Amino acid sequence: MSLPPGWLPAQRNEGWTYRDRIGVAAAGQTLSAFYAGRYRHSDRQEWQRRLAIGEIEHNGKPLRADASLAVGDRLVWHRPPWPEAAVPACWTVVFDDGDLHVIDKPSGLPVLPAGGFLEHTLLRLLERRHGDDPVGVPRPVHRLGRFTSGLLVCARRSTTRAWLSAQLRERTGALSVAALPDGEGANPCQHEARVCGCRKIYRARLAPGRLALAVGESLRITSPIGRQLHPLLGQIWCASDDGLPSLSLLTLLERGSGGDLVEVEITTGRPHQIRIHCAAVGAPLLGDPLYLQGGGARDDVIPGKGGYRLHAHRLIITGAGGERLVWEAPLPHCLR
Repeated sequence: MSLPPGWLPAQRNEGWTYRDRIGVAAAGQTLSAFYAGRYRHSDRQEWQRRLAIGEIEHNGKPLRADASLAVGDRLVWHRPPWPEAAVPACWTVVFDDGDLHVIDKPSGLPVLPAGGFLEHTLLRLLERRHGDDPVGVPRPVHRLGRFTSGLLVCARRSTTRAWLSAQLRERTGALSVAALPDGEGANPCQHEARVCGCRKIYRARLAPGRLALAVGESLRITSPIGRQLHPLLGQIWCASDDGLPSLSLLTLLERGSGGDLVEVEITTGRPHQIRIHCAAVGAPLLGDPLYLQGGGARDDVIPGKGGYRLHAHRLIITGAGGERLVWEAPLPHCLR
């Protein structure tokens, strides 16, 4: 099947080298047990097979059989080339002043190498396109999920990335959910924005008819988010009573048989926060294969699987000189 214009076709990369150093917690384990725990895509038998064919070095020498590990041991896994899926490789530049570089990331493009992607990532594409720029390569300051579209902020200078990171990361030190105003018309995300000068606004489609809200009405979601056990990944982020404090403000914009359109403004930036918070109040993102009503996760799916509709629509931050910067990415067809 032919790909849409601007897509990178599926192809094999050139492999990668993974380096690990053994700490106290891993001492005494066998090499295969250590790797099976650290890289959970393969079980112990598969790691023993990789040992036998010479993919792994132990303290600078090839190791062909399983062995017990000691503190300070150095491991190197020479992973052979593997196929990477096709991804969209074109986008719109929303803003570029020679340092700040804001793009409208397409759904389906990973931001950083992970989850089986190495070359087919936004970071690698930026490095290829801007490698000869005299001012340097714009590098992502934050992440969006592979299938989340919309505003992604990059910067060329390390000092700019530092203050941007401070603007964009969660402000849990300033956030006290219990202390935020609860009166009529109070917007806790705007309250927090006054503290940190940053507002992050998303649009999403939810499974229809699950929200007990009138159009235009808002719901404040404060479900903590923490790690839970997961058979495929070891741990996964979910709604959790003993998790990290988290805050989202969800507003119902319209109802429809094809899903309810909502706006979600987030103060904290927990992993998969919007997906988890919407599921926690009984209205998972339309097409989300992972998160269940209540905010738990399926044990046979990983976060990188797509199908949901989520878009980073608007971002307001305070610039390095105190100016107010406002960016907006047009809504994709599925959210119009």
